[in-house]
Amino acid sequence: MPAKKKDELVEGFRIMSEIGRGAASVIYLVRDPKTKRIWALKQVEKQTEKDQRFLDQAIEEARVAQAIDHPGLRKIERVIKKGSFLAVKELFLVMEFVDGISLEKHPPATFETAVHIFEQTAEALAAMHEAGFVHADMKPNNIVISDEGRVKVIDLGQSCAIGTVKPRIQGTPDYIAPEQVHRRPITPRTDIYNFGATMYWVLTRQHVPTALAKGDSLVGSLDDNLIAKPTPTIELNPRVPAKLNELIMHCVEVDPDNRPASMREVIDRLNLILGILRAKSESTKAGLPAIADEKD
Repeated sequence: MPAKKKDELVEGFRIMSEIGRGAASVIYLVRDPKTKRIWALKQVEKQTEKDQRFLDQAIEEARVAQAIDHPGLRKIERVIKKGSFLAVKELFLVMEFVDGISLEKHPPATFETAVHIFEQTAEALAAMHEAGFVHADMKPNNIVISDEGRVKVIDLGQSCAIGTVKPRIQGTPDYIAPEQVHRRPITPRTDIYNFGATMYWVLTRQHVPTALAKGDSLVGSLDDNLIAKPTPTIELNPRVPAKLNELIMHCVEVDPDNRPASMREVIDRLNLILGILRAKSESTKAGLPAIADEKD
C-alpha cells in the first residue's frame, strides 16, 4: 500500500507521520485542521478478495471499541467507508492516539510496577468481558503505558463476541490459547490464558509452550495433553513472588476449566499481591528487588 505523504490531506485529516503498518493496513499520526486534535488514522484497503477479511476485522474492531466505554481501552471515534454500500474497497478508522510505549518494548523494572500494569490491563479486559466480548490477542505489544504509568489496551482487530468459533486460527503463536488453535469457542478464559502468557514473558523473558510453538507439529491435533507444561516462573526467575507465580501458572492451564473463573478473580488476586508488595516495600524502607539485574 503506497504511503501517504507528510502534510497530505486525507479524509479531512492532515498526515503528520506513519506510525504503523500491517498486512493490509497503515496507521498514521494525523491532525484535524479544524480542532487541532491529534488522532491515529488506520487505513485498510482491499486489493484482492483475500483482503476482505482485513476489512471485516477493522469493522468488527470499531464495533467492539464503540460498544465499550473504559479508560483502559483505545477508543475508536468513527469509521469512514469508501466505495459502494455493497462493495466497500477501503476504510479508515479514526482512533484515539495512544501516546506511550508498549510493554514489549519497555518491560517494567520492578515487581510492584509490573503488577500495577497487570492489574490495569486486567481491568480493561474485564470491561470487555462484561460487555460480551473477548480481546483474543492479548500480548505485550498490545499493552501501551504512558509516562504517567497509565495502561491502554490496543488492537481489537481479533476481538469477538464471547462464544465465537473462528473459521481459521487467529492469534499470536507465543501467546495463543489451545482453544484458539483448535478452533473451539473463544471465551473470557481465552483472554486469561493470553494474559497469563503475557505476564509470564514479562517476568521471565521466556514464552510458554503453546500449540503453535516453534518446531511444534500440534496444529490439527486435538490432544491438548501433548502441549508441554511451562516451567514455573519462579524456577526461571527466583525473585518472582510465590503468589504471583501461582496466579500466572493458574492462568496458563491448558484446560480452560482449570484457569481462574473470571478476570475479576484475576484482578482480586493481583490486588492482593500488589498490597503485599507495597507493604513489604514500606516495611523494609529499601524497596523490593528488581525483576532482573541491569546486566540481564
